[in-house]
Amino acid sequence: MNAAVPFQAMAGAMPPQDLPQAQEPSAARRAGEVILDVKNISLAFGGVKALTDISFDVREHEVRAIIGPNGAGKSSMLNCINGVYQPQQGAITFRGQTFTHMNSRQVAEMGVARTFQNLALFKGMSVLDNIMTGRNLRMKSNLLLQALRVGPALREEIRHREFVERIIDFLEIQAHRKSPVGQLPYGLQKRVDLGRALAMEPQVLLLDEPMAGMNVEEKQDMCRFILDVNDEFGTTIVLIEHDMGVVMDISDRVVVLDYGKKIGDGTPQEVRSNPEVIRAYLGGEH
Repeated sequence: MNAAVPFQAMAGAMPPQDLPQAQEPSAARRAGEVILDVKNISLAFGGVKALTDISFDVREHEVRAIIGPNGAGKSSMLNCINGVYQPQQGAITFRGQTFTHMNSRQVAEMGVARTFQNLALFKGMSVLDNIMTGRNLRMKSNLLLQALRVGPALREEIRHREFVERIIDFLEIQAHRKSPVGQLPYGLQKRVDLGRALAMEPQVLLLDEPMAGMNVEEKQDMCRFILDVNDEFGTTIVLIEHDMGVVMDISDRVVVLDYGKKIGDGTPQEVRSNPEVIRAYLGGEH
């Protein structure tokens, strides 16, 4: 059996020829050191085990995918990395510093940003103002001065707005910069969500199903932006995605979870030919 077939046949997968192809990684990128190290993570809610003894690493500048069937524990893993959940066992180390009961804000201050599967944008606010909220961690003025917009606070806001305008240009949403986010098509709202995360200037960007609910054209655009963020900004990407066409074309390495356990880890080629991964997706009879 051709090991590529199970992934090509999955419903909703984009044909590989429709995807922007990842560029051949440079020597520096191939030699990237480990930036994020996940060791023996276990997470349980009461008697329900969400994750069991999960270990993998993420190298600087790579695109690292986490895949698995529904309920495999993928989002729980991201929630452990960015401080939403505190695992009962194991450790997560970022640039040599081990997370010890850090909340999501503290993790963000270290340089880890996150988008969520379900959009959590401020629907009544403009695109510009939504992305500006991502600059909150970078602002030094207190809330009162920010509200009054006087003196140093005003000058600081101008600098941050200039930065946000560059993100808006990068994501090609200039025409919508003053539009309320709630009035935009879903695919553009996803770009705004990505822009808000980029406004934090992350070293590692966690993307939870960035292409969920998109049509083929919207997926093509989002793939292009993800690869550009990785290539032009040098941002390390960790993403969860169900579209195997996307995963296999844009990822450097893939870790596979099933029922909270790791069943595969390697390059896309290695993962697509792993019999245990094939069984998890299509069942043993296939």
